[in-house]
Amino acid sequence: MTQPFLPSDTNYHHGMIGNGRTCALVDTDGSIVFACMPDFDSGTVFASLLDKEKGGFFGLELVGGNTVSQEYERHTNVLVTRYEAADGSAMEVVDFMPRYTWDGKAGSREDAASDIVRVVYPLSGSPKLRVHYDPKLEYARFETTTFPVNDCIKSTSRGVLSCGHKVYESLHLHTDLPHQDVIDGTEIALTPGEPRFFLVTYHDKVQVPDQDLVNLMLQRTRAYWLLWTARTHRTKRYTEEVLRSALALKMLQFNPTGALLAAATTSLPETIGENRNWDYRFCWIRDGSMTVSTLRRIGHETMAVRFIDWMLKTVPTKDDHLQIMYGLRGEKLLHEEILDHLSGYLGSAPVRIGNAAYHQEQHDIYGVLLDVIYQDVETRVRTPESLDRIWTRVRSVVRTVADRWTEPDRGIWEIRGDTRHFVFSKVLCWVAVDRAIKIARLLNKDAWAEEHEALRDEIHAEICKRGWNEEVGAFTQSYGVVDLDSSNLLLAEFGFLDGKDPRFVSTVRKTQEQLCRDGLLYRYRNHDDFGEPNSAFTVCSFWMVKALAAIGARDEGRKMFEQLLAYANPKGLYGEDLDFATRRHLGNFPQAYSHLALIDCALLLGEDEDDELIRA
Repeated sequence: MTQPFLPSDTNYHHGMIGNGRTCALVDTDGSIVFACMPDFDSGTVFASLLDKEKGGFFGLELVGGNTVSQEYERHTNVLVTRYEAADGSAMEVVDFMPRYTWDGKAGSREDAASDIVRVVYPLSGSPKLRVHYDPKLEYARFETTTFPVNDCIKSTSRGVLSCGHKVYESLHLHTDLPHQDVIDGTEIALTPGEPRFFLVTYHDKVQVPDQDLVNLMLQRTRAYWLLWTARTHRTKRYTEEVLRSALALKMLQFNPTGALLAAATTSLPETIGENRNWDYRFCWIRDGSMTVSTLRRIGHETMAVRFIDWMLKTVPTKDDHLQIMYGLRGEKLLHEEILDHLSGYLGSAPVRIGNAAYHQEQHDIYGVLLDVIYQDVETRVRTPESLDRIWTRVRSVVRTVADRWTEPDRGIWEIRGDTRHFVFSKVLCWVAVDRAIKIARLLNKDAWAEEHEALRDEIHAEICKRGWNEEVGAFTQSYGVVDLDSSNLLLAEFGFLDGKDPRFVSTVRKTQEQLCRDGLLYRYRNHDDFGEPNSAFTVCSFWMVKALAAIGARDEGRKMFEQLLAYANPKGLYGEDLDFATRRHLGNFPQAYSHLALIDCALLLGEDEDDELIRA
């Protein structure tokens, strides 16, 4: 009996295609194994990554052949997979999501479609194609039916949720191949030199696509990415790594609002077989400082401004509660739900949608928000009216900090157990007041600034007294413990201590000694709600690179950084975590924070004499 075709598990060797509306992950065998439509945070239409049997996928098979290579077209997000067979047959599949300005003019507004385009190019021999088109809509909650209709192939799914809400979803596939053969998975003979296409779309198309239109989409999308990349600043030594990370970030910024996703996926585990599985298709305020700073440094001011404007529009004023994270359109309620019918990545259940951490008390967000506002006020010309609104927000946040900084919280790692006095949370409270004072002086509010210097100094003094552990020789994770935490590697980054301060130097070295394993870092090693962490948190390793540079160990930092570059997946992408032993990627993928940190380190090390910043 012939074994059914199923997408392979290639240890996160996927490529990602996307256009700022949504994205898709393509496995090395050319199968689309994860995609949500119409938006990043919508229900999945393909999710075999989360359940190989039930999740649904879209595979293209060269009968009798295999994939031999897969890579991005240089400096684009167009992915090319090559297939070859023993009889000399060969074909290429070009995958992309259309992205370009509607009128073809630079600077015009984009309106990206929720479309996945796959173009098959028969190259040689007598290639035979078998299509494995198996969409499972709305997280495969209900049965999906696929059938030919008029000028396309349509898939529908309907059902009733436990809350009583009725669900109906549909998906359309346009192709110039026989529709029933596509549905049935029949062998289809291809002719070299005659390309064929597939266009998966959430919306019923008004303009029915044909080969000419698809080719135009491809050429315009290529041009878009090449022009965007050409405007990106990068370092001479790390050009390709910076550009690939920048391209990934551009895909992860939700174009309708400017919000930046933490990652493209949900429920990919931090450790195989464990239940540290979360939905990262939302925007965390804490990522803001690095996001804005990094985007500006690589020359994409518009991306930074759109993110800032989203933040300022989304975060509350005065006495409304500030959350740690929001939906891509500013949604506040991110109800967490477990999908019991899906088995999870390699059996790592549960599969979650939504994220219950949205209502946690995490005091680091105050400092991040005001650091972003400070960067904006310092560099951007604003109207007096907009500055009035900003100043109201600044004073509101500082009032909240004054009331809450002495209280425990959940910390940057979103601990779901007991609250504690996390050192990094206290430091970011100090950042909030420090940046507010700087903003006040920029706005000529000197009396207010002087009035709040005492609060800033009080927070700093307490952290130095209670957060520093003389016996350990480091700032610890929380008051009164001996456990270390990688977040404290950012104390110099945020200006709490000078990089050459003996306490910071000692904290870096002690963190390296206790949390570093074979060149990778734990977030922390003490037990949390789910036991002891077993994987390296990728961004923490990049933080160590920056911390080493800050204390004067620049060569050591560069060596570590270049080792981290070697751990990228074959497409240059990074997940949230890395396995210490195998270096395989784990956690949600690709993670924006990892790519932001990579660019940040590359630009920092690019300041050395043997490198240089290339400005577009």
